[in-house]
Amino acid sequence: MLPVSPEVKTNPLQKANFCSRLFVWWLNPLFKIGHKQKLEPDDMYSVLPEDRSQHLGEELQGYWDQEVKRAQKDAQEPSLMKAIVKCYWKSYLIWGMFTFLESKVRIGNVQMREFLAGVCPHLCTHVGSAPGNGCHQEGTRVVQPIFLGKMVSYVENYDPTDSAALHEAYGYAAGLSACVLVWAVLHHLYFYHMQRVGMRLRVAVCHMIYRKSLRLSSSAMGKTTTGQIENLLSNDVNRFDQVMMFLHYLWVGPLQAITVTALLWMEIGMSCLAGMAVLIILLLLQSCFGKFFSSLRNKTAALTDDRISTMSEVISGIKTIKMNAWEKSFIDLISRLRRKEISKILKSSYLRGMNLASFFAVSKIMIFVTFITNDLLDNQITASQVFVVVTLFEALRFSSTLYFPMAVEKMSEAIVSIQRIKKFLLLDEIPQLNPQLPSDGETIVDVDDFTASWDKASETPTLQDLFFTARPGELLAVVGPVGAGKSSLLCAVLGELPPSQGKVSVHGRIAYVSQQPWVFSGTVRSNILFGRKYEKDRYEEVIKACALGEDLQLLEDGDHTEIGDRGTPLSEGQKARVSLARAVYQDADIYLLDDPFSAVDVGVSRHLFEQCICQTLREKITILVTHQWQYLKAASWILILKGGKIVQRGTYLGLLKSGVDFGFLLKRDEDEPSPDLESYTLKNQSRPLMRGAAPELQDTENLSVTLRLEDHVEGKVGFKTYSDYFTTGTHWFIFIFLILVNIAAQVAYVLQDWWLQDWANLQNALYLGAYGKEEIIVILSLNWYLGVYSGLTVSTILLGITRSLLIFYILVKSSQTLHNKMLWSILRAPVLFFYRNPIGRILNRFSKDIGHMDDLLPLIFQDFIQTFLLVIGVVGVMVAAVPWIAIPVIPLGIIFFVLQWYFLRTSRDVKRLECTTRSPVFSLLASSLRGLWTIRAYKAEQRFQELFDAYQDLHSEAWFLLLTTSQWLAVYLDVICAIFVTVVAFGALILVETLDLGQVGLVLSLTVTLTGMLQWCIRQGAEVENMMISVERVIEYTDLEKEVPWEYEYRPPPFWPHGGKIDFYHINFRYSLDGPLVLKNLRAPTDPREKLGIVGRTGAGKSSLITALFRLSEPEGLVWIDGLWTNNIGLHDLRKKMSVAPQEPVLFIGTMRKNLDPFNEYLEEELWNVLEEVQLKEAIEALPSEMNTELAESGLNLSVGQRQLVCLARAILRKNQILILDKATSNVDPRTDELIQKKIHEKFAQCTVLTITQRLNTIIDCERILVLDSGRLTEYTRPYDLLQNANSLFYKMVQKLGKAEASALTERVKQVHSERK
Repeated sequence: MLPVSPEVKTNPLQKANFCSRLFVWWLNPLFKIGHKQKLEPDDMYSVLPEDRSQHLGEELQGYWDQEVKRAQKDAQEPSLMKAIVKCYWKSYLIWGMFTFLESKVRIGNVQMREFLAGVCPHLCTHVGSAPGNGCHQEGTRVVQPIFLGKMVSYVENYDPTDSAALHEAYGYAAGLSACVLVWAVLHHLYFYHMQRVGMRLRVAVCHMIYRKSLRLSSSAMGKTTTGQIENLLSNDVNRFDQVMMFLHYLWVGPLQAITVTALLWMEIGMSCLAGMAVLIILLLLQSCFGKFFSSLRNKTAALTDDRISTMSEVISGIKTIKMNAWEKSFIDLISRLRRKEISKILKSSYLRGMNLASFFAVSKIMIFVTFITNDLLDNQITASQVFVVVTLFEALRFSSTLYFPMAVEKMSEAIVSIQRIKKFLLLDEIPQLNPQLPSDGETIVDVDDFTASWDKASETPTLQDLFFTARPGELLAVVGPVGAGKSSLLCAVLGELPPSQGKVSVHGRIAYVSQQPWVFSGTVRSNILFGRKYEKDRYEEVIKACALGEDLQLLEDGDHTEIGDRGTPLSEGQKARVSLARAVYQDADIYLLDDPFSAVDVGVSRHLFEQCICQTLREKITILVTHQWQYLKAASWILILKGGKIVQRGTYLGLLKSGVDFGFLLKRDEDEPSPDLESYTLKNQSRPLMRGAAPELQDTENLSVTLRLEDHVEGKVGFKTYSDYFTTGTHWFIFIFLILVNIAAQVAYVLQDWWLQDWANLQNALYLGAYGKEEIIVILSLNWYLGVYSGLTVSTILLGITRSLLIFYILVKSSQTLHNKMLWSILRAPVLFFYRNPIGRILNRFSKDIGHMDDLLPLIFQDFIQTFLLVIGVVGVMVAAVPWIAIPVIPLGIIFFVLQWYFLRTSRDVKRLECTTRSPVFSLLASSLRGLWTIRAYKAEQRFQELFDAYQDLHSEAWFLLLTTSQWLAVYLDVICAIFVTVVAFGALILVETLDLGQVGLVLSLTVTLTGMLQWCIRQGAEVENMMISVERVIEYTDLEKEVPWEYEYRPPPFWPHGGKIDFYHINFRYSLDGPLVLKNLRAPTDPREKLGIVGRTGAGKSSLITALFRLSEPEGLVWIDGLWTNNIGLHDLRKKMSVAPQEPVLFIGTMRKNLDPFNEYLEEELWNVLEEVQLKEAIEALPSEMNTELAESGLNLSVGQRQLVCLARAILRKNQILILDKATSNVDPRTDELIQKKIHEKFAQCTVLTITQRLNTIIDCERILVLDSGRLTEYTRPYDLLQNANSLFYKMVQKLGKAEASALTERVKQVHSERK
């Protein structure tokens, strides 16, 4: 799915009129679509211009750059917080005034209620302490209590003949209705804008994080990981969405508390200080909680980083993990990290639970303490005063006991996130040391006295005292052993390796081909064009020069075939040629080619050299790092590197004359040049395909990256999802206990209200002198009331805390269990699953969805359950007091739930789209970090930044709809509330003769209270359903298609396989059920302990044969190993008995020792021995901490050749009877390769060794050669027999090496053949 251009679908909000914006009418068409069908990405509206990622990111980046400059000037550390405040303070402050207004008004409500209490004292506690106190809307209705009081006054002084008073009362009723409507709409508008500020801040910070990622220096890359950056982009920036809603309450809460204290003092004197002391202690305690939240968030974030980094490595290296049967070990490792993470999350959750419990119970404690103090001071109190005290304490409830602690918590966590993001933004950037200067004059690469080191702490520099110059038309070949610094030399020219002395001058545009080919999600064509315009002739010339024509014909959709995140369905050789074609198509001035032949066969390699390098790039500067020494003849200059120094330089003939031995392949008469390369020496003036200096980037177009959105389920979140979520982490009886505790807490809460009313009536009677001289009875009664009230208060507190902690415990444990189930399911899935799903899509569930389940969902569930039970309590009180109120309440409830049902049909799909549109953002980040050097070499950072912004905008479309649909529901709920209040208000006036004064007061007050609470309950219910989408997505991944079992009941004998005889019986193999056959009817028996060489053209199916052998996908046909059919044994029993060294080396973050022996199974001595066998011992001894040296992500602080050797050492260590080398030394120089092959043949003389290679000299000693062509076995016999047959494919492959190399190999085969006779 490509981000849709903004011109295609405009946002209706841009053209909406005032009323439409106020009542969110502009969203109605979307709800109609959502009601009829499943919403698709195309149904979403374009993001507003002011919310675009690029605009927001550049704005905040500007403030951050200013802050960094200021800090440097003042020699201080820059503050990201300051940059954020400077960027957003104006808009945030304006909306903050609304909050202030709300708080003042909330207090204003109380003044009028005192009047109401005076009129109908026996109703005081019902009205005053009705739970929730109107939730979010109550405080916004400034004049509402005045209208309410005037209406009650009309009833009190009712005169049927006074029509003027009646009309006035109708006016007050209309005013009351208008109040509910207008202020509710404005309140939601405030909340929407607050959330939008949070969204804009998040988007801006994400833009900055990705921008920084594209600029990270290589030393900085060693200090971070893909997983950590993904965590910053998911969980850390998420805090900004949450903190913005509550931040203003940090000052509103205390301010309101001071105002209430003043009013209480006026009302009941110093007794109020006792109640306020409780609140002050609580506020101080919650402020201290902030420190705990910060500390816990810091620790949790670090653990989450580790978990997601490890998960990222597991997904990236899944093939290696499966081939080595390491799944269980990695599950244990990640589960251990998750356990540590959950222990911190549980502590945070318990703190949150205490905050919510305080919200539930603190007003009751304050009322209790105030009345006890009043009693002890022998102060008499009227029912009216009781009512006012209760109401004032209730007014404090939201801002001081819910929003204030929420603000403290969110602010504490946001500060930690800002610190973590700032630390990342301050990492070293790549210096612009040698910018690619425009080639107005001469194109040149000049390296002068260059010394540099990747690790500044290392005493030995990576490159030392390099001098060379390359001019147009020159081919500079760089050779040397593994780890000599060849790739580092190219990095120096690219500017990736900053010098400690000397300099590099580059005049002209660079094209770079990395040693490990990088492709991105998109078509083959878009990978080659890489943002340049398509020109048919030029494109076809490049395809021909890079030998891709035949491969594209084999692909189902040709060059329109979509490549997955990992380059599937292309082979390594095909990926290498696509990468080369990308470079050639750029038509640059300077070409840096890092061993482009290592992954391709001999014939293709020769074609690439002759047609591409010697022809197409003929007038360019070409610096070629290679291990294919047979091509050195055509080089203008040769640099021989060893230990980072140039040990020899010169022309091929000059070096030969000076006694340089290029290996046995090239031993020949010095004066007899190879005729097949002669025509490509620089004297030949054949016309190149691409001439002259490269044009500037005027022929660019948008980069085409395809990151498809995943499918999402339809319909509501099923009951099974809820039951799985609640019962996965705990037993049913704990869940039942939770329900009982909730009911008990609510009963205690309501009983407390009833008891307070009776006590207030007693106080009132006492005040009026009703008891006369019966003082003993009065004292007994007061003590009795006090005892019961104390008991109920303590019960309310204890039950409130218990239910809060219990629900958090259950839901966080569920999150842990579901994470572990998902982890098991992912690692039990076949490799095909990982090829089809980009890394970002999988990590999205492990980061963002699990993050929601850890933090947000328990909180929202708790809030919903609490509010729902409060609604039940209020309805119970209302119906008990005035039974006929049930008549309008029932239709109100029905309308609310119908509206919620209608809303959820659309809202669920929007939430699912929001989840799925996150994945491409993560996938693009992971892909960009893998191809960072390539992106920077082509100066494509801006194009990738634009692409990231486009994917961010796509996600913002869904997020914006999530905010506005929520506003739509809230506004319409309040419109219905206004209608309900209107009906009740006018109804009360019409039926005034049949109602008494108390009933009118209660009906009107509780109506307003209930409507506010009921709509918040409905909203939180809808939010729960939306948040459950994350649970649904996680549960979806707990039930993936699985591989066959790791172990069957039948286990092979411990000594199996004893001989290593492998027979392939009619193997047909495809990677997926609907995919093409890549191996066709293959029949190949081997002998025990045989050394078998497997060769064939790139894409012939060589690696697929190994995939079939390891059953990474199940083959048709049978494989027989030493008397057992492999499909009759478990996968681990099979895979553990074979060692494999793959073509693509996979290393993990950790020490060198951990990478060689991940699970501590071998002695130190064994590890050093195996390193010596693969020629790595010296290199490891030269590392700062030898075997305990920490490796960067993917082993980036080792060369690709060294990484391959570490993987080979890992395979040799396992000492299995069957060893498979899948181009395991393709990035190693020929001499090291020769020594390694010799060691392997000695050490594994009694084992079966299958060697896949492109270097024919490495398998020429094998007993048999298996030649594959387009998935078919074409030849299978001894090398000697194959070379005797001039028509054999193998013979033709050998001849393509050139006459000298071919004759050397033929002689070698004859020698081996005679020795074996």
